Amino acid sequence: MLYTVKEVASLANVTIKTLHHYHKIGLLVPCEISEAGYRLYGTKELERLQQILFYRELDIPLENIKDLLAGETDRLAVLQQQEQLLHARKERLLAVIQTLKASIRSAAKGEPMDSKSMFKGFETEQEWKDALEEQNEYLKQTYDYDMIGNNPVNVREMNEQAAEAAAFMEDIARALRAQIKHDGGQVRTAIRRHLAFLNERGHQISAADFAAQTRLFLQDDFHLQMLENQQTGLAYFLAAAAESYAAEER
Repeated sequence: MLYTVKEVASLANVTIKTLHHYHKIGLLVPCEISEAGYRLYGTKELERLQQILFYRELDIPLENIKDLLAGETDRLAVLQQQEQLLHARKERLLAVIQTLKASIRSAAKGEPMDSKSMFKGFETEQEWKDALEEQNEYLKQTYDYDMIGNNPVNVREMNEQAAEAAAFMEDIARALRAQIKHDGGQVRTAIRRHLAFLNERGHQISAADFAAQTRLFLQDDFHLQMLENQQTGLAYFLAAAAESYAAEER
């Protein structure tokens, strides 16, 4: 039995445009073209499409999928390999979901989440890019700034920076909850350590730069909400603390 491109699209839940593209790049070629010019697909093509879609679930680029399928002739072996890869992805997703659920529980209780638990699901470059996608899109649209671009993401460094940033913000939030003055020694020490950490890792930032950054947070709804969701008044307390610290450093 042969299927038209429309029928295949409906069966596989993909768009006709996708099938046309797969044909164009030689990834999925119809078994024949009718006299009227219609693409027709048989059982082998449907099986190949299934394998392609399994690989796409693993976020493997189309060019790589083409190479993978070109080197495989045993359909059972391909399916078994894909099953193993999908199970591994499932475990990773379950870890991310558990981290997300823990974050939701902490937010619902109004409690900060332990910084060591906050990034358990982030172990690959793509996961970090996905996690930063919303913020990056906002920065590009609002400030024409792409913080990711085409640069590779160093997962280890990102995890270290994220953990340090989370610990720093929790120190500031804890000081706010304890009603410690924004220019108190504990707060100044936390800011000093935070800026030292950034500068040691190549992110050159002065006390004045940091104060300017926190002022921007007050004017920017996206980042203001991020801070206020962690602790009411946190954005304003941080800005006041940064201003005080910068004045002291001048």
